[in-house]
Amino acid sequence: MFGKKKDEQPTPGTAAAAPTDGDNKSYTKPEAAPSAPSRPAMNPDIARRGPDMSAFAPRPTGGATAAPRAPEAEQKKLIVGRDIFLNGEIRTCDSLVVEGKVEAVLSDCRAMDIAQSGEFKGSAEIESADISGRFDGDLVVRNRLTIRATGKVLGKIRYGQLEVERGGVISGTIEALADGAPVVSGNGR
Repeated sequence: MFGKKKDEQPTPGTAAAAPTDGDNKSYTKPEAAPSAPSRPAMNPDIARRGPDMSAFAPRPTGGATAAPRAPEAEQKKLIVGRDIFLNGEIRTCDSLVVEGKVEAVLSDCRAMDIAQSGEFKGSAEIESADISGRFDGDLVVRNRLTIRATGKVLGKIRYGQLEVERGGVISGTIEALADGAPVVSGNGR
């Protein structure tokens, strides 16, 4: 049956099933002759390529002939997100962004940005501040203090330059720093 004659004997090296009903039928698969594989084998000598991270690299500024820049100094930036409450002391940060609530003493910091949803209670001595939320406490800004239309600054305030947008609130003891920096009055009155 199926292309095999009854009188044919199994070839050496193949297993034959037990004959039934006097037939010499073999139902086992004969060993296949060596042939070329159907797909190429894996080549272990080829190194695997890493992921392409060029989409996350900083883009060069300037024309196509711009020389590659040296890596910029790492910026120390602290972001306090919405619904986050931070209490303590913050030192040596380049930039503080407040979207939640902070009760802290801030020193040796360059810039502070209080978002509309942000609140800061405590004391801060910084280079520049941009306030859209609420600041309550002692504030020393050596350069420019900007109070946005939704901003409120309460307490003891000392500044180099002052800018208050219409609607912004500044209340408390207010004093310009004595280093001769020009004082800019806002439109808020």
